[in-house]
Amino acid sequence: MKREWEEFRIAGGFLTVFPVAGRLDMTPERLGRSMAFFPAVGLLLGLVLVVIDSLLTPLIPRAVVDSLLVLVMIAVTGALHLDGIADLCDGLAGGKDREGILRIMKDSRVGAIGVVGLVMVILLKYLALHNVPVQLKSAALIFMPAAGRWVQVVLATYCGYIRPGGGTGGAFVDNVGERELIIASFTLLLAAVILFGFKGLVVLVLLGLGAMLLLRYFQVRLGGVTGDVLGAGNEIMEIFALLLVLALKGA
Repeated sequence: MKREWEEFRIAGGFLTVFPVAGRLDMTPERLGRSMAFFPAVGLLLGLVLVVIDSLLTPLIPRAVVDSLLVLVMIAVTGALHLDGIADLCDGLAGGKDREGILRIMKDSRVGAIGVVGLVMVILLKYLALHNVPVQLKSAALIFMPAAGRWVQVVLATYCGYIRPGGGTGGAFVDNVGERELIIASFTLLLAAVILFGFKGLVVLVLLGLGAMLLLRYFQVRLGGVTGDVLGAGNEIMEIFALLLVLALKGA
């Protein structure tokens, strides 16, 4: 259990701005194994959002609360995944082949398409969250971050790392395996059933289909993933999870 606890702390230290990993040795092998706990870290982030939501809702208008919730998510994650979506949008828009896409994505400057992608992701997340019914709000806030971090495990497990020279993203992708995917998937399954009951299984199946589509797209378009691609996948899946929760209100 000590090893698993340390891997959970490593996951928390990487996915958030909180120094919870302390002085733990973050070897490539331990980084890869820590992906098993990515959805669990997402669930904790969601619980933080629920607490903030419950404290602010009686005090200020709903729209402002939802804006602040999106802002809190950006702050506690250090905008880690938003950087990925901006870089990916720029790369896909400007690169004609994999090498061109990777070259543009590596550029620290954000282009016009990257800015548009970034704005649209934040806007879609806010609008989807704002329209989630009150009775599903807490469940959506908990489930959304977990779903986003689960798809990172899926992509890392089934895609190779394509950027020459490795890097932090390569350490995760090259060292993740079936054990991590099984633990991450079971965590998300348990959360879905507890939060949404039987409908949670439907949500999970649809999330799985969405993950497979992302996986296939990145394999065909890029031949694999990078750290930016994993971050972009996280943002896409968070929005998709919120849209599925929205669909539950009419089911």
